[in-house]
Amino acid sequence: MIYGGGTIGGAVARAFARDGARVFLAGRNPAKLSTAANDIRADGGQADITELDALDEIAVTRHAESVAAQTGGIDITLNAVGIAHVQGVPLAELSLEDYFLPVSVYTRTNFITAKVASRHMRRDGVLFLLATPAGSMPGPGFMGHNSACAAIEGMTRHLAGELASSGIRVICLKSHAIPEAAKAGSHSAGVFAEVATRMGSDVDTMLGGAAQSTLLQRLPTLEQIAETATFLASDRAGAITGAIVNLTCGAQVD
Repeated sequence: MIYGGGTIGGAVARAFARDGARVFLAGRNPAKLSTAANDIRADGGQADITELDALDEIAVTRHAESVAAQTGGIDITLNAVGIAHVQGVPLAELSLEDYFLPVSVYTRTNFITAKVASRHMRRDGVLFLLATPAGSMPGPGFMGHNSACAAIEGMTRHLAGELASSGIRVICLKSHAIPEAAKAGSHSAGVFAEVATRMGSDVDTMLGGAAQSTLLQRLPTLEQIAETATFLASDRAGAITGAIVNLTCGAQVD
């Protein structure tokens, strides 16, 4: 079950479906959900879509109950929900509302989807959360994003302990900027464009600078994120839980 069917969610959905999973995509943008689902079906896979707001606990609960009733239980969830939020504004000019928006939205949606899915998840199920290296990077200009990502990493560790007795593994995929996502009309694309404008630059220049700041001198691809998720969801990675999986190309070294 994947919440958010845009660039990252769609890529992971396609990879899971290729490996034989029946994918349930849920989110606020039916066009993006349909694009991913149509690609999956064209390749012979199974995909169902539902329009819902993953900040609405009642809607998420009803959807999870429906999926579990059809399948007998849930094996994997990924929260790939994204929102447009302010970055590139220094603390002295940042409003409380702009700071707190990403913190409240990302922690709320991940709390809701983890809580609801865990009720229906089979033993050996896997919960995926997403974050970026911003959670442990100094500023300036992304305090809200920093706090949100740090919170998601903390939630990953706590959920792993909370759900371990049920045999559920919890993993956070921590990716650096993904060029395809930054240019694909996603929320991250809007954030990149806004920050670039504030800096008097452009998205390509920003991405180039980000790539040069990594040890590998490049940025991760959607395919690499998706393939990592499929491995981590498999029995081959059955010893991994509570982990923040570093997909930053060496922007951070844990």
